[in-house]
This record gives sequence, C-alpha cells and structure tokens, in this order.
Amino acid sequence: MKQKTLKNIISVSGFGIHTGVKTNVILKPAKEDTGIIFIRTDIKEKPKIKALVKNVFSTERSTNLKENNAEIRTVEHLLASIAGSEIDNLIIEVDNIEIPILDGSAKKYSELITKTGTIYQNKTKKIFEIKRRISIIDDESGTQLIATPANEYQIDVEIDFNSEALKKQKASLCSIKDFNSEISSSRTFCFFDELETLIDKDLIKGGDLDNAIVIAEKNINNDKLQKISKLFKKENLEVSNEGILNNLTLRYENEPARHKLLDVIGDLSLLGVAIKGKIQAIKPGHKNNTKFAKYLSTVMNEEMKKTAPIIDFTKNPLYDKEKIKTILPHRKPFLFIDEIREIGEDYIIGVKFVKKEEEYFEGHFPQEPVMPGVLQLETMAQAGGVLILSKEKNPENFLTFFMKIDNAKFKKKVIPGDILIFRLNLISPIRRGLCHMHGKGFVNGKIVVEADLLAQISPKNI
Repeated sequence: MKQKTLKNIISVSGFGIHTGVKTNVILKPAKEDTGIIFIRTDIKEKPKIKALVKNVFSTERSTNLKENNAEIRTVEHLLASIAGSEIDNLIIEVDNIEIPILDGSAKKYSELITKTGTIYQNKTKKIFEIKRRISIIDDESGTQLIATPANEYQIDVEIDFNSEALKKQKASLCSIKDFNSEISSSRTFCFFDELETLIDKDLIKGGDLDNAIVIAEKNINNDKLQKISKLFKKENLEVSNEGILNNLTLRYENEPARHKLLDVIGDLSLLGVAIKGKIQAIKPGHKNNTKFAKYLSTVMNEEMKKTAPIIDFTKNPLYDKEKIKTILPHRKPFLFIDEIREIGEDYIIGVKFVKKEEEYFEGHFPQEPVMPGVLQLETMAQAGGVLILSKEKNPENFLTFFMKIDNAKFKKKVIPGDILIFRLNLISPIRRGLCHMHGKGFVNGKIVVEADLLAQISPKNI
C-alpha cells in the first residue's frame, strides 16, 4: 500500500468555535514522508507544527498542539477528515490560531478532499499493525481505550453521560474507508448546563448554536432558556422530543456517539502513521484519546526497534555510495555502509551488502569467513554518522568520533552474501555536538548485532 496526498490545493475559511477568530486554511499536497504539518502563516517566521501526539499541550474541550511556542488549536475534526481520507502527507497553512469549526463536524473538510481527489505516491504507507491487546483504563472517568488485532482500521465507541436526555449510545465504523459516508457529518455537542460555564471560561466565542447539538433535559428552567436565546440571538428555543434544543435536527439517532468516534479518529491520527487494528473506546475524550495515542506511540517505537525494516530493493536508495561520500569522510577500504534507504527526524535506515570480495575475509577466517563484530559496529556507526551530518548545512566540514559503545551484542554470524540492514534511533536529541543512538542490525529479519553508540560532532581543522 502506497502513501497518499492531495491532487490539488484546497482552501476553506471559517471561525474558531472557542476563539471566535476567522481563520483561512489552505491544504497543500506534500511530498512523501512529510506527514501532516501545520504552518502558521500569520507569524513572521512561519513556524511549523507537526501533527504528532508529542506536540499536544492542551485537551480542554478540544485538541491543541504546540511546537517551539507556536500553537494551533481545535485540530481534531480536520485531522479526522484527513485520516478518514487515508492521506499521509499534507501541508496545512493557517493564518490564525484555531481551525474553523464550520458546522461542528468534519463534513465540509471531507467533501472538499473527496471533490479534489487524492493521488498515490511512490513510497510505502507507514502502518502500525496492532499485534496484541493494548489498553489504558482511567478509573476516575471510567474511560477505557483498547486496541486489538484486526484486518483493517475499525472503531467501536460507547458513551454514557448519566443523562436522561442523552442516554447511553454506541457507534461503530467497520472500515476507515466508510468514514466520509458514515461519520464525517456527525456534529459536536454539549449539554445546556455547560453553556454558561463555557462562556464564563471565555470559550465558544465562535459558537452560534448552528454548529453544535445542545443536549437539554425536559425540565429546563425557562429563564435560562430565554437567556441563552438572547445570547445566541435564537428565537423560539425549546427542548425537542429528542432531548435537544430545537435549533438543529439530528442527522443520526446516535449522532453524539458518532461524533465521539470522529474525535477518536482525529486524536489517534496524531500517532503519525495509519493504524491496522480495532479500537474500542468507552467514554472517550480528548485527554484520554491523546494519552492512548502517546502510549501507542511508545509501543510502536519499541516494536519498530525490534522489527527489521522492509526495503524494496527495486527502488533506488535515498543515498548511494557516491552520495554517502559527500557526507562521510570515509573512503575505501574503510567505507563500509553501501546505501541509505530512509532518514527521519530521529532515525536512519542503512544497508551493507556483505560480499565475499571484502578484504577482511582473507584473514577472518579463510576457511569460514565471518564479518568481524567490530566492523559491524563500524558500519552501524557510519550509518549513524550520515544521520548526524545530514542535518548540517555543510556536512563535509565536520567529523564524527566515537566516545563510547555500550551494550554491544552479537547474536548471529554475518557471512558473505548477507544483506545487513541497520536501523539507528536517537536515544536523546542531539545537544552540544553529542549524539546518543541505539542501533540494530538485521539479516533475514533477525537481529544479528545491536549497541548503544555515543559520538561527538567536531568541525574539521580546515
């Protein structure tokens, strides 16, 4: 399965439900492996905010992201429409702090994406496959979020607010492919008694009763009803037989549950990859949704470190040996890494083709050639060096030096004919020229070598 992006640019404008400010949003196609990135065009530096769970800083009534002091708020509906359209790469330019609420659902975003269309890209889609039960339980709220194996992305949601008006509801999505038709039009909701509180907190400045279902008990105080009527300039407000204010008509009998399902999809999209598995959410909310996304991210990263990267050798590498030479100072016979296949923010995947012509096999050992463990570590370190120096503007002006090797393990012989695939992940961000990485080498899907490497970046004596 390949990655996807938009065919063409999409523009949409509207008001933020909490800030009341008008925001113009432009969705732009993006190259492979970009992910979903917000750009605040109203700020001089045009800062980027990646749609990743690590950037969540607030979940009060919405999901809000911050990166390097730049914020973008109420992202969940737009992100749900992107995930529901199975888009992997997108640039989202916004000229204010909050994503427009529109009609309170993801309907318009999904319709615009469908109308514009999407295109497949060359690189393989990044998917986190749920292979075991993963769950969190919040005793205080009664929330349960559970992930289990399934053939595709599915979601079950159950809500229960102990309300006479809004009774226990369930909603299900059997396939993410049905999001646009089954879930996207489901609008947000709140309880009538919450309106005054939200107003007092300086929230819902952009709320106008046309973009939210208001749940109301039958015995609602008439004075309060009149107060809300005047505040939102709505005449003849009353409680319908469905237990909601009569300003709106439900699109589905279980529209609130469907909207909570929409929110789950938007929040879990912050994992940064597609999900293959079933999600069961009981009493979900933004706080616990994003908490679960963080937990899934931790599990995914740990499993990824143990799993051999899948490489399509029919495709050209990101860096071949000649391009590697523009970054690393190593030369024959001590340039061992042959290809770089992928570089991410905090990881790199490299390849060594172990050939019988390698000079060290003449002595190690002639009768039973084995790649020396120290050279496996050197090759691993060279891949890590590419990761480090590729982030420098002029990599040819820098060198990397070993400072420490810890926890080195050799689990299987590496022999001529093997394809040795390395994955290195940063253990911590690069600071003060120090780079701490954990690396694993795989042959035929099995780990053959691993170690923790500490290196220092130093400028050349030019």
